[in-house]
Amino acid sequence: MENKILLTEQEIPRYFYNIMADMPNKPMPPLHPATREPITPELLEPLFPKDLILQEVSSERYIEIPGEVRRIYAKWRPAPLFRAKGLEKMLDTPAKIYYKYEGVSPAGSHKPNTAVAQAFYNKIAGTKKITTETGAGQWGTALAYACQAFGMECEVYMVRASYDHKPYRKVMMNAFDAQVYPSPSDRTEFGRKVLKENPESTGSLGIAISEAIERASLEPDTHYALGSVLNHVLLHQTIIGQETIVQMEKAGDMPDMIVAPFGGGSNFAGIVFPFLRMNLAENMNIRCIAVEPTSCPKLTRGEFRYDFGDTAGKTPLLPMYTLGHDFIPSPIHAGGLRYHGAGVLVSQLLKDGLIEAVAERQDQCFKAGLDFIKAEGIIPAPEATHAISTVIREALRCKEEGRSQTILFNLCGHGHFDMSAYDAYLSGNIKDAEVRDEQISASMAGTDMFQPA
Repeated sequence: MENKILLTEQEIPRYFYNIMADMPNKPMPPLHPATREPITPELLEPLFPKDLILQEVSSERYIEIPGEVRRIYAKWRPAPLFRAKGLEKMLDTPAKIYYKYEGVSPAGSHKPNTAVAQAFYNKIAGTKKITTETGAGQWGTALAYACQAFGMECEVYMVRASYDHKPYRKVMMNAFDAQVYPSPSDRTEFGRKVLKENPESTGSLGIAISEAIERASLEPDTHYALGSVLNHVLLHQTIIGQETIVQMEKAGDMPDMIVAPFGGGSNFAGIVFPFLRMNLAENMNIRCIAVEPTSCPKLTRGEFRYDFGDTAGKTPLLPMYTLGHDFIPSPIHAGGLRYHGAGVLVSQLLKDGLIEAVAERQDQCFKAGLDFIKAEGIIPAPEATHAISTVIREALRCKEEGRSQTILFNLCGHGHFDMSAYDAYLSGNIKDAEVRDEQISASMAGTDMFQPA
């Protein structure tokens, strides 16, 4: 068979898949941050347009993708699926390895799948400007691209560690007419509070979310957009897995396991959820593995609790695996994975034992990334190297045990703006930050009152 499996424009999915319809246990409801009562859709209207709120709370299995969104998707979708024969040969493994390559989008990652959809729903609701946060810059770039496509302003709060490490991501956002500010910033009350307490703060996604929400709440005709975690965001990303199912069928194969990096959940959910439906509804047994960094291990070392999605406590309380909303991750290069919590849907699935989670060291991930570059000729984003590291380990296990398995992973984006990170690794300057139990306990202390029964 060919190494690349392509689809036609006509095969772009026409519906988003909502895993809520097939989950054996539905997630507990988000709670109002003040009353601790379940929130109503109306309470979200200051932040999101009505159509996205309805998707957030929907249990409908399939939600139609608007024609205008599909037309923009067609600029880069369907994304290719590759058989990683070069990597298989390098590892001398009997395993078959496939990867879905989302780096072909205008932003170089999977993030435009939801950015375009969110921008569309905001545009028809009359929104003039969208504020957001970004970690490594992929989400900010995607939303900047989408806002420019629909004629809206975009204001991005970029985690300071990534703002300093990845200057060309900022330039790319500026090229799409977005305004980009390092977070914590002096543009918000909460940013000024953080800087007063720690002028050298490297920031976090939780802080940047707080700043973007504060800005959106103060300006008319302005909404907020999130690039991961929330149900509607994960919903939009399922276009990845739906395409991949068709491509795997064309290849005459189906995965025994699926591996994807994990920050807040959009990457993982995008490729996994449509396949997980086969486990839930068709009695299949595909292993689904979320891979997070050891420096931000909410799935592997965090606790399942109600917690805020941001550091300032402006969001609803979400039932999720968390390290505590005060947790500040080390400034690793995989900025998109530096988030203290996990999406509600993914958290419930992990709690129910329907998916797995592992953690990878930053230095091991860069080594895996370089192996992949040599074998496949694509430079993966640091986030994607986490999946590659786990894939290599699983493929070598197949070799040791003398068994063949089909492994699929999501290559969520390219690393063309991350060469300084690879340079740091090749120069011996990449270290992995150890997270002590005391750090996690301290950051979790403020969430004790929100523990689910």
